[in-house]
Amino acid sequence: MPLVIAMDGPSGSGKSSASKGVARALGLRYLDTGAMYRAMTWWMLENGVPVEDGAAVAARVQDPVIESGTDPAAPTITVDGTDVSGPIRTRAVTNAVSAVSSVPAVRARLVELQREIIGAGGIVVEGRDIGTAVAPEAPVKVFLTASAEVRAARRAKDLAADPGASVTVTQAEQERRDRLDSTRKASPLAKAAGAHEIDSTGLSLDEVIEAVVRLAKEHE
Repeated sequence: MPLVIAMDGPSGSGKSSASKGVARALGLRYLDTGAMYRAMTWWMLENGVPVEDGAAVAARVQDPVIESGTDPAAPTITVDGTDVSGPIRTRAVTNAVSAVSSVPAVRARLVELQREIIGAGGIVVEGRDIGTAVAPEAPVKVFLTASAEVRAARRAKDLAADPGASVTVTQAEQERRDRLDSTRKASPLAKAAGAHEIDSTGLSLDEVIEAVVRLAKEHE
């Protein structure tokens, strides 16, 4: 099959930067599945849907039109034709996305969209359940991790514009999200069978990219 690299791991492990770097290095497309769940969550919040009510979320899951661009140099995410790449990264969305993504109807719809994009091959796909549920047949699977402190520091840096996003607060929110994502019934966050685990705690971004590129070339 055409090369598909599944990049899974918890928030702040460095998946996005590494995945885009690997895609550019190998001339592949790139898909951020987490952005799709964030986009769905953003739409639910914007439309007043109570995100903790799974039935209410499921009832509206077909309403938003979510489209993902796959250029690793300039990935895009739109909802109903509107660019939401900025709004979906707020703490409000981050703290609600686990609830929305745990709804089976949400996962069913977005996994279908993800598989349509992956089907063309030649792609690096990042998320939480790529190697376990979305593309278990992917020839290269990576599970990227990092210490809780490092992950929180990275995420807090991303949220620098939010005065409430201290490293301590971010780590607490991140631990809550990790717990929810790892224990949900629908496609929980887990290391896929056969996945290569890379701990990015003491590695530079370039070193992580080089490690994944090396795995991909070993597969050839």
